[in-house]
Amino acid sequence: MPVATPAQYRAMLDAAQQGGYAYPAINVTSLPTINGALKAFAESKSDGIIQVSTGGGEFASGTAVKDMALGAIVLAEAVHLLAERYNILVALHTDHCQPKKVDTFLKPLIAATAARRAAGKGNLFNSHMLDASELPLAENMRLSKDLIIECAKHEIILEVEAGVVGGEEDGHDTSGVAADKLYTTPEDMLTVYETLTPLGRFMFAATFGNVHGSYKPGAVKLKPTILKDGQAAVTDKYGAKAEMDLVFHGGSGTPLEEIRETLGYGVVKMNIDTDTQYAFTRPIADHILKNYAGVLKIDGEIGDKKIYDPRSYLKKAEQGLCDRMKEACNDLLSTGKTIFGTV
Repeated sequence: MPVATPAQYRAMLDAAQQGGYAYPAINVTSLPTINGALKAFAESKSDGIIQVSTGGGEFASGTAVKDMALGAIVLAEAVHLLAERYNILVALHTDHCQPKKVDTFLKPLIAATAARRAAGKGNLFNSHMLDASELPLAENMRLSKDLIIECAKHEIILEVEAGVVGGEEDGHDTSGVAADKLYTTPEDMLTVYETLTPLGRFMFAATFGNVHGSYKPGAVKLKPTILKDGQAAVTDKYGAKAEMDLVFHGGSGTPLEEIRETLGYGVVKMNIDTDTQYAFTRPIADHILKNYAGVLKIDGEIGDKKIYDPRSYLKKAEQGLCDRMKEACNDLLSTGKTIFGTV
């Protein structure tokens, strides 16, 4: 069963933490994006994480329905079926759910997992992200506590964020936040650890200058040592085993040496969205521009059905995404490290 069980997912995170590598986590919106991700993980012999945002879920449900939870369920069920054909493990995750969307996104998905478990099936999702970074830390932690307790009942891992990832992604715009909010403090990291550790397993999207979107190298000023300092604040007080599972958001355009540096500070998951969107769309643009007359029925002509058949360019888009994800596996050192068949 290549969609990881709760125990296998915990083992994946443990293996990454101990092995000094991280999993690419790709946002999917459709069957071609799912298939491109699965192909990439399989060809890289890397386990990985497939995730759905609120906007991705809404898109997948169709323009007439616009139900973010329903669309996320559709995509997750598709991953469960398709992943059976691959000899790697993938985990299912949701990305950036703000507090105002908890009742319409996270809670229905947690309920869907509960229903599957009651029917003797595996979890629908392995983990969920609550992005309550817009709230003061005390309010963020109150909401996080409520959700981690609910998630733990069903062996779901909760990802939380303290500090703000800048920029805009999927309609979530934080471009106007104060600069100091882009950096999580060691005190914040200690608070998160002490608040959530007794309640269940979690991942922590600590921020160190990361910004969503695509930027030229050097445009985003990261401070990876913030992760090092925050982890030290925790491990100095609670011991080496207290090192947290960290998540890297907003990594587009990050130099490879800075990506690799974060792996040494406990990053086990890196979100890949902007770059894979471009990798998916670029082959479609090439196809249209190179086959303009065949795609369009110009001046009363009939075009070329083989060229305007959506499959002709979506296959290329799937491969473009696959190639970019294989690059991510190499960057994050997860290539060749699948634990499929060992746990």
